[in-house]
Formats: sequence, C-alpha cells, structure tokens
Amino acid sequence: MTEPSSPPVALTRARAAFLAACRLDVEVRKPGNVSVFSAGHGMQARQFLDSAAAAQEALFAPGLSVGRRIEGAVRATLAVAGCNTNLGIVLLCAPIAAAVERAPHYRDAEELHAAVRDVLRGLDIEDAAHAFRGIAAANPGGLGRAEAQDVKEAPTLDLRAAMALAAERDSIARQYAQGFDDLFHTGLPAFRAGANARDGMLRAWLAFLARWPDSHIVRKHGAAVAQTVLRRAAEIEARLRQEGPAALAETLAAWDEALKSRGINPGTSADLAVATALLAGLAGGGTDRD
Repeated sequence: MTEPSSPPVALTRARAAFLAACRLDVEVRKPGNVSVFSAGHGMQARQFLDSAAAAQEALFAPGLSVGRRIEGAVRATLAVAGCNTNLGIVLLCAPIAAAVERAPHYRDAEELHAAVRDVLRGLDIEDAAHAFRGIAAANPGGLGRAEAQDVKEAPTLDLRAAMALAAERDSIARQYAQGFDDLFHTGLPAFRAGANARDGMLRAWLAFLARWPDSHIVRKHGAAVAQTVLRRAAEIEARLRQEGPAALAETLAAWDEALKSRGINPGTSADLAVATALLAGLAGGGTDRD
C-alpha cells in the first residue's frame, strides 16, 4: 500500500483545524455575533456550523485555485444556510488552505506566513472572476457598488490587485493587500495569549475590534457607530487582560444584548478571529487546547 502524499495529509489537518475554528466562533460569546448563547440578526448558531461543514469541501479540495475554493465554498454554504453566514471566513481561509497545500512541510507560523504571501502573489484574473461570482452570490449586507472592479462585473485585475482597491475600507481586502499581516502579527499573538482556545478566540476578536473599525459595521451603520464599538472593545480588552474572561461574563452578555438590539454585528472582526484560530490550529497554540 502506498502512503498518502503530503498535500492531502496537510489539507486533512487544515480541514480539521478549520472546523474547530468555526465551532469556536459560535461557542464563544462575542458581543453582537451569533453564538450558542444568543441568536441574532435573523440567524442561529446551527446555520454557522452547517455552513462550515458545507464550505470545507471546496476550501480544502486538492488542486483547486483560491478563486475556485472561494466560489465553491460560498455556493455550498448558500445551499445549506440559505443566507450569507461565512463569506468573510471563506475569503480569508481560501488562501490559507492553498498555502498549506503548497507548502505542507512548513515548520512554524513564520514559514506558513511566507507560504500565504506566495499564494497571494500568484493570484490571477481567473481567481478574481471566481471570487467575484462568489461574493456577488453571497450578496453581503451593505455591499453597494464600487467605482472600479465591482463584483457584479467581470474583473480586469487579478484578485489581489482588485482587493487592494478596497483595502482602505474593508479589513478582509486589506489582508489580501498586506499579506495577511494583521492575522499573523495581531490576531495570532492575541489568540496565543489566551489560557485556552475559547479565551484565545475572545482575545483575538477583541484585538481586531479594538484596533480597526469593523468593516461590516461601517457598511451597515456608518463610521461613527463603528468607532463607538471600537472604543468599547478597547475598554473591554484592557479589562480582559487585567481580570480574565470569567470576570467579564456579565459585561459581555449585556454588551451582546445591547448590540443585537440595535442590529449591530461586528462580523468582520469575527471573520478575522476565525481565520486566526485556523492559523493557531495549524501553527501551534491552537484550537485543540482545553
């Protein structure tokens, strides 16, 4: 019997880390986001778990381009969830999956980061076409129309260049433009500072929310609301460092209720945190910690 080749083995490991990260997404109360503790925005935690199960097939299929991973995962998600639950997660995780396949023997986060950068440098116009179709199908809230490289039209640039046009207004696009630096340099250290995976997820989410206006909030509610949420996140992040997560349970629950009562969903920060949890699972200090 022949041994399985390295890329499929690496992708199998990455698939498991992805599913664990998506479970963490709903197992941790992140105010304003859907969780097992609190539904919201017309969605339930079960839809996010079903979406992850559906999206994994295309995301971690051997040999697929980044664009095909994105479009396939989005369409599979829509088929089971009936709405956009994970577009941002898919956009972030597709290049990571491709990097794991390309460099299955990476030794640490630095080498994985280098592999992700290599994948981003190799994105082409076909990747953009597939990704644009996936984004348009998901129809994220507040998307609107762009002056250049609108996703409802055929692209004329490669996917990374197209994302760079939106980098100033969208934190996920910024990852493509800047080599996923925020995930590796901000999210991953915050996640690893947690006493366990759930604590790490909360810390990573707050790290993003306290440093950059959440793109989803900006699109839906405007920059002023996003800045208010950012300042509150910074306050809670400071308390978390001093007091630990258990002491903040009531504060987080109250903030969760307050945000959801106003329809405010820090969804981009959650997407970044899920991708960070995937990286932690792949590069150590990850989702398998109790």
